[in-house]
Amino acid sequence: MAIIVDKAKCIGCESCVAVCPVGAMTMQEGKAHVDTEKCILCGACVNECPVGAISKEATAKAAVTNTAGTDVWVMAELEDGKLAGVTLELVAKAAELAAKAGEKSAAVLMAAAADKLPEELIAAGADKVYVLTGPEFAEYNTDVYTNAFCELAQAYKPSAVLFGASIDGRDLAPRIAARLHTGLCADCTALDMDKDGLASWTRPALGGNIMATILCKEHRPQMGSVRPKTFKAQPAAAGHQGEVITFAVKNQVPQRVKLVKKEALSGSGTIKIEDAEVIVAGGRGMGSAENFKKLEELAALFENSAVAGSRAAVDEKWIGHAGQVGQSGKTVTPKLYFACGISGALQHLSGMKDADVIIAINKDPNAPIFQVASYGLVGDVNVLLPKLIEQIKAFKQA
Repeated sequence: MAIIVDKAKCIGCESCVAVCPVGAMTMQEGKAHVDTEKCILCGACVNECPVGAISKEATAKAAVTNTAGTDVWVMAELEDGKLAGVTLELVAKAAELAAKAGEKSAAVLMAAAADKLPEELIAAGADKVYVLTGPEFAEYNTDVYTNAFCELAQAYKPSAVLFGASIDGRDLAPRIAARLHTGLCADCTALDMDKDGLASWTRPALGGNIMATILCKEHRPQMGSVRPKTFKAQPAAAGHQGEVITFAVKNQVPQRVKLVKKEALSGSGTIKIEDAEVIVAGGRGMGSAENFKKLEELAALFENSAVAGSRAAVDEKWIGHAGQVGQSGKTVTPKLYFACGISGALQHLSGMKDADVIIAINKDPNAPIFQVASYGLVGDVNVLLPKLIEQIKAFKQA
């Protein structure tokens, strides 16, 4: 699109200059002039011009060259040599999407050695597994992985690719999208595909106030990232048959970054919130860092439990970002979720609403958290929480 000024019609009233929000409209020799470097194509000047001298004109689109593709791919991730949970979740979803379009689901595995991993991916639902092995794939490397994936994609041309919205996935996916000249929809919460292979990517927009569904009609592959725990992995199907395809990268790239050392961010035995079966989460309603420590006492009463927090709690530095649940944190699906002093803003609900059982404690009876809660306690969380802890202790001792 472009803003066009008809100099013959322009009367030099300067109304367009006054209304332009970015200062792109100026006067030159008594006529309106558009600074194309500043113009954001908002159209305010078009609507303001009293004589119709300004118009918005469509420009010719560049030819699209990457329109072909088939099959739904998943970029597999490894954690300590094992398939990451998000990979198994996405393989199951990819199989579902591919079936709707009459295509195949596939996983892309990069590792120092494949071992039994291709068989595990096939059991999880993949119809094909593309295997790239070598010492260069022993640890994630942005340049090496991007180059290898793009060479593979150019050879086999997928229709759609799913990435886990993990630290590595969020680094890798946009680089691949840029290299392949296609789009990327990040942090999707729902996916669908029609019979023609057109994927629908749904994600929060406008600060989480609406859900936007995005289509990529022209470019292939269609690409998106999905947070862990958004979908559920399927039980391994030992009888599922699949094809393993070994691929050798022809044009190697040098590794510009060398991994010197790896250290765990959390202490030994600490459970990640996305892996916990019971989560005790606190928000601004806890009041202080001292009160926030009471959540640890409640969590200690359950096996495989973890303490988490809302964004407000993270902003107050009562808990680290690794423990944040919500749109700008992590998505969790525990069996039991305690929401203590959390009002339930949409941004937080999007990260925990699929928990099996939700117990909410809040002094505001109209707090949004009660709309998704299985059970609710109305009152001061710092008064009710100690009583709840004592009741649970007494029940466990009985």
